[in-house]
Amino acid sequence: MAQLSDDCFAFGGPLMTVAEAGALMARRLTPVTEPERVGLMQASGRILAEDVVAGADVPPHDNSAVDGYAVHFDDLRPDGETRLPVLPVRVAAGHPVAGGVPRGRALRIFTGAVMPPGPDTVMMQEDCAVEHGPNGANGADETVVIRPGIARGANRRRAGEDVRAGSVVLKRGTRLRPQDIGMAASVGRVDLAVYRPLRVALFSTGDELREPGTALTPGTIYDSNRYTLAALLSGLGCAVSDLGILADRAEAVREALARAAGAHDLIVTSGGVSVGDEDHVKTAVEALGSLHVWRLAIKPGRPAALGQVGRTPFLGLPGNPVAVMVTFYGLARALVLTLAGAVADDPHRFRVRAGFAHKKKAERREFLRARLERDGDGALVARRFPRDGAGILSSMVESDGLVELPEDLTRLEAGTMVDFLPFSEVQR
Repeated sequence: MAQLSDDCFAFGGPLMTVAEAGALMARRLTPVTEPERVGLMQASGRILAEDVVAGADVPPHDNSAVDGYAVHFDDLRPDGETRLPVLPVRVAAGHPVAGGVPRGRALRIFTGAVMPPGPDTVMMQEDCAVEHGPNGANGADETVVIRPGIARGANRRRAGEDVRAGSVVLKRGTRLRPQDIGMAASVGRVDLAVYRPLRVALFSTGDELREPGTALTPGTIYDSNRYTLAALLSGLGCAVSDLGILADRAEAVREALARAAGAHDLIVTSGGVSVGDEDHVKTAVEALGSLHVWRLAIKPGRPAALGQVGRTPFLGLPGNPVAVMVTFYGLARALVLTLAGAVADDPHRFRVRAGFAHKKKAERREFLRARLERDGDGALVARRFPRDGAGILSSMVESDGLVELPEDLTRLEAGTMVDFLPFSEVQR
């Protein structure tokens, strides 16, 4: 297991913007997992560890894009119908013909069939009429009637029009989607070098936490953050080890962290990294390695603890459920993808109209939960969730995404265009 250099998360500044955090991680983080080869059927969702180069043109030969008739364009009349005798040969995909087609003749051809020497244009069968000789439809004396107006080279797919031999079709760091798997197959690959899934140890601490399904006693709550984080991490292709809920005992936390560091590439938790008497995670991480608290200029969120247990990265997220998710989107997602070998993409934002007014502090990025609706003109409008507490997880369930307000904005007027970050962009 590859490991990070000491103090790779050190940062001595005050509040850090989301952009600054991303740039710092991009400079200091590298993949910590090793490549392995897997078959294409097992590669979906994995992270590519090599460039994939096409060994041949795709398609490898000129072929017909439709069922129809292959003809010489110069045989066609520009101002009226053209009648051409049809050769007594049918060309289907996978069964090329050896000879060419002489001028003044048409050839029956089907989608995907190799274009024979000579013809440069294919007329769709729906745009043709066929006249049969005295032997009827099964005779060898058919004539195709072609209407004017077709362009030279129509319905002919050129060799290499999709991919040229020697070109890079997939880049290292790509998270493989279904279309990427298909592309690899189209250039003849049977397996790919991908990074081993990032092994993430996940745990919660707090004597007030209980597992769902157990009875709550006075002063206790169900642990939701661990389940939320497990789903987010799994969605990024991580292999998550659930270490459960650790008791608020310094020795138990320290021992669990030490064991996890030896078998994982990353340790993640939420809460427990403040300076209170019962916040044993901070003390344990510092005893086993190093800890740096990044005060992010975002709301909700703000504190995030990054460090190393030994030389295994540690990430401590805030304790409030909404803050956990927003901080994951803004910081942890890029960290996880980078450690796993992926290119940490910048999620797409979409411009929508704000259906509300809002005041905010300067110099911090704010994320507001919102649902999208259509106005009378069919345009998308973001309707803000009425309650914005960092502990209101139902607000995330009932929203479609987040309205993202930049640091320099202090007042938003209803009707203003804003950036909207759909959950679908950061939960994949």
